[in-house]
Amino acid sequence: MTQLTAIAISGGVDSLIAAYLLKRQGHNLIGVHFITGYEVALTHPDIKTPASPETNSYATTLSNTEDYIHRNVSNLAEQLGICIEIIDCSTEFKKNVVDNFIQTYKTGKTPNPCMVCNASIKFGTVLNFACKMGATHIATGHYARVIKDRKNRYHLLKGIDPQKDQSYFLALLEQKQLARACFPLGNLTKPEVLKISNEKGLKPITNKESQDICFIQENNYGYFLEQQGVKPNPGLIKDVNGNLLGKHRGLHLYTIGQRRGINCPASEPYYVVSIDTKQNLLIVGSKQDLLFEKCKVIKINWINQEPCSPIKVYVRVRYRHKAIESILLPIGNSTAIVKFKEPQLSITPGQSAVFYIKDEVIGGGWIES
Repeated sequence: MTQLTAIAISGGVDSLIAAYLLKRQGHNLIGVHFITGYEVALTHPDIKTPASPETNSYATTLSNTEDYIHRNVSNLAEQLGICIEIIDCSTEFKKNVVDNFIQTYKTGKTPNPCMVCNASIKFGTVLNFACKMGATHIATGHYARVIKDRKNRYHLLKGIDPQKDQSYFLALLEQKQLARACFPLGNLTKPEVLKISNEKGLKPITNKESQDICFIQENNYGYFLEQQGVKPNPGLIKDVNGNLLGKHRGLHLYTIGQRRGINCPASEPYYVVSIDTKQNLLIVGSKQDLLFEKCKVIKINWINQEPCSPIKVYVRVRYRHKAIESILLPIGNSTAIVKFKEPQLSITPGQSAVFYIKDEVIGGGWIES
């Protein structure tokens, strides 16, 4: 029997072309489209959140949204000439991604939900679903590469397009997940993908980029958190020397490095330097106060053998951050201190630090302090 490959179809151009390429290569292919439970809020802005509907027409809107999803999935299936299954991941998505997002903000940190989603949903719930259907691998539209060495160990590499490389978002995947992962776009650039889409007449149903947070409208984090029950708790703003400057509207509205929304007039702009949830205190300073020489990283996922002594790596502390030469000092099995060659701006607790040696991701974890 021909091996079955599943492809996670989001509706964007990347997963659409990934599916097209796999079919052209002769894969026995089946699509999987997963529902997060937040499609209602995104397709109908008057409905604030599917968890707490505010209008009497919610049931009708939900039914219309389901019809909308099925029509779009049917459209994609017809374009590709494959069957696409729909899987409801709303329970797992709420528990693993959204609740984690909310709780992280409550602790004064800035979450990275895409990292969590890839590890727990796309290569967790969806992968398990695909395996039950008989699939040996699951493909996605990520711009990354995975290779197997002679010892049957898997290695995660950057995509060749430096502008679209998404290996950062996959750094929490374990060996058993990488063993089943397939990234058809890893050796392509975004312009090449768009060219294939135009030449073959393949039309995505959404132009939303995969690094956007899929469950939040217009990146309005504060509004979303308040709709999810995070009540604004105004407090004091102080500078790094302890001087009282004003009042903030609620710590959930701020993140490290933020400039806008502080509303404290000064000769030079203030930036958020730290967030103290215990005292409900927002601490601000100059851009110079945002420079850090090192950071602590916890809960590290080592994709291959973890280092037992200090090593030189290149580190990204957020997706659009240029990887900086650093020394990684391991502390135990899943914690490390990262010392940057040059001080770095806005090192943000809750975000992910990902470690590279040349083009390979050796691991990644969560910035603690």
